[in-house]
Amino acid sequence: MNPPEASAQATVDVTMPQMGVSVAEGTVVQWRKRVGEWVQADETICEISTDKIDTEVPAPASGRVLEILVEVEQTVPVGTVLARLATDPGEGKGAPPPEGAAPGEPAPAVTPHPARHYSPVVQRIAAEHGIDLSRVVGTGRDGRVRKQDVLAAVDRPPAVDRPPAIDRPPAIDRPLHSESPYRPETREPGPGQPAAPPPTSNGAARPAVAEPDRPERLSRMRRSIGEHMLRSLRTAAHCTTIVEADFSSIERARRALGLSYLPLVARCTIDALREFPVMNATLEGDTLTRHGDVNLGVAVSLGDEGLIVPVVHRAQELSAEGLGRAIAELGRRARAGELSPDDVRGGTFTITNPGAFGAIAATPIISQPQIAILDLEAVVKRPVVISDESGQDAIAIRPMANLCLSWDHRALDGALAAQFLSAIKRRLEGWDGG
Repeated sequence: MNPPEASAQATVDVTMPQMGVSVAEGTVVQWRKRVGEWVQADETICEISTDKIDTEVPAPASGRVLEILVEVEQTVPVGTVLARLATDPGEGKGAPPPEGAAPGEPAPAVTPHPARHYSPVVQRIAAEHGIDLSRVVGTGRDGRVRKQDVLAAVDRPPAVDRPPAIDRPPAIDRPLHSESPYRPETREPGPGQPAAPPPTSNGAARPAVAEPDRPERLSRMRRSIGEHMLRSLRTAAHCTTIVEADFSSIERARRALGLSYLPLVARCTIDALREFPVMNATLEGDTLTRHGDVNLGVAVSLGDEGLIVPVVHRAQELSAEGLGRAIAELGRRARAGELSPDDVRGGTFTITNPGAFGAIAATPIISQPQIAILDLEAVVKRPVVISDESGQDAIAIRPMANLCLSWDHRALDGALAAQFLSAIKRRLEGWDGG
């Protein structure tokens, strides 16, 4: 059966999706279908990347690809038409039988996609450097080999008589938050790895051999993050307020619950947001929207690739234990490239926590169109002055941390920011299991 003439068919546009109000554009990473090929409704037609997420775009209807309007690696605004489909009047009944098949004959089995997909950019880089893509471990969705993966393979020296499984060291799955500054482990050199140079005669370490300069273009994610951050700086009137909090009560609670600090800080922050609802808001133009639900964004580092902020929706309904499970699962899925567009959209307030790496203060940039972001720094034991019930002062050792709030001066003033931070501090220091 031949497909209907194009003139008798309706056409459906495939557009660059909107994945959150702060996402203005996206980049086509790979086309799964070519012009003339059939695609079922909800089947992946292409893959895209934004500063928030890499994701698949499903076909809005069943039909044949009529034209592709945006090429791979091209970045276009949200809403841009990426491709057009010529829909079949019998939509939903499956694709027509392959050309050459007689009526009534069973169509030959067709594998919709090969086991692995390589974008033209990945193939070009691999060809230029003689990289065997079958030996490259993909970190994208469904094991897809991304540009960063093949560039990492280019940078690695070739393995000698070693299986591919140990060509690259295992990644360290660092927690979202640590109670003490991060200290990298000291590892003995593995097989085939050079040992550290011996010390000089006076005991000093010998200087390492300098490597040549290697200029490289920023990754697509880094470029997108940079554009979003600059846009936020140009949009919001950034200010930062800092308070320090005694984490003694939180320390006892987290050990009893088997949690890190982050879920308990998140729970206290959510309660403070309910007390100060103007902080749980977004500002677009001259319109301030106070949100009923606390959709809590939690920044997750992806290493050299950048960071992503998945969202715990309706976080006010979760206990500290529930928040711990939700945050851990979102972090796992973020690092595995398994987040969906819904996982990164709709945030109303964000927490970031570089304290796991020893930082003690920072001025984070607000995620637009939110009006504030809380930065949780390292919890470190240090001497502080405390007062007993009789008013006598003494010096004691306490686990202390700085809470740094960047806020938009267009939406609020310093007094309210300080009151909000003090409300979080009060809940942290008086934690009673709530």
